[in-house]
Amino acid sequence: MPNWSELLKEINQLGSPCDILRRKYVKTMSDFTKRNVICYYSGWLQKPEIGPACAVNDNDKNGLMTTINNLDVSKGLDLILHTPGGDIAATESIVDYLWHKFNGDIRCFVPQMAMSAGTMIACSCKEIWMGKQSSLGPVDPQLNGIPAHGVIEEFKKAYEEIKKEPSKIPLWQPIIAKYPPTFIGECEKAVNWSTSLVKDWLERNMLKDSKNREKTIENIVKELIDHSVSLAHNRHLSNNKCKEIGLKIKNIEDDQQLQESVLSIHHIYMLTLDSTAAFKIIENNLDIAYIQQSHQFLMPAIPAQRKES
Repeated sequence: MPNWSELLKEINQLGSPCDILRRKYVKTMSDFTKRNVICYYSGWLQKPEIGPACAVNDNDKNGLMTTINNLDVSKGLDLILHTPGGDIAATESIVDYLWHKFNGDIRCFVPQMAMSAGTMIACSCKEIWMGKQSSLGPVDPQLNGIPAHGVIEEFKKAYEEIKKEPSKIPLWQPIIAKYPPTFIGECEKAVNWSTSLVKDWLERNMLKDSKNREKTIENIVKELIDHSVSLAHNRHLSNNKCKEIGLKIKNIEDDQQLQESVLSIHHIYMLTLDSTAAFKIIENNLDIAYIQQSHQFLMPAIPAQRKES
């Protein structure tokens, strides 16, 4: 018969109620699809004060390496994604890593939002599963919170107006003067970088067998990257809009069991981010998790302790 300390140790090893429920539903989905499942969840909605750490960044590679280790990569990957986006360089590195590990056999599930760089990750997959409530977003790069494409558009407008009417120089001078040296050039490079990545990823995977591949890709890129088309970086693009622009979208509602699994997973992750110190969770169907926590968040009183770091 185990003593008090041995029982307490066993209870702590079980993890918190949130851990138990997450793992239950992630495993349920994997058992149903016969594929690997990795959940990538950011708590930017629950903990906006965390800032850049909630976004896609290079540290996420460690989480993906941790959760991919020991998976049978021949089964492919179902990536459940909830993120505000983040760094382009980190996104490129993550996509290349996932591509080589799973040879492109990746389906992206978006239960609620995968914005900006999250949309770029989704575009690199062979298909995207969305619900009526799901949203992707424009991928126009931002430099210090300023839309790069908007800066280029504004500069071109200034050039054309001044060319026609030099008297407008005093009007445009204070606007253009606010940009630091090389800033416009950096904006052009950022737009070209994002454009080339999205084009290449769509071409090699999602749209590789499309009859009108080049035309479709050009339309997708225009809709997602051209700030004059998307109008706002935080614009929410519905599943119907994503289908309309040419992305390969599948409806989660078309498979009732799959929908229940995905939404159950989403709800328990949101509950975890609401009620614990976690602000980012990367976790697989083998109960392996990489969890980042905020030391500023007051944990609720629960009997079990987390076993992940």
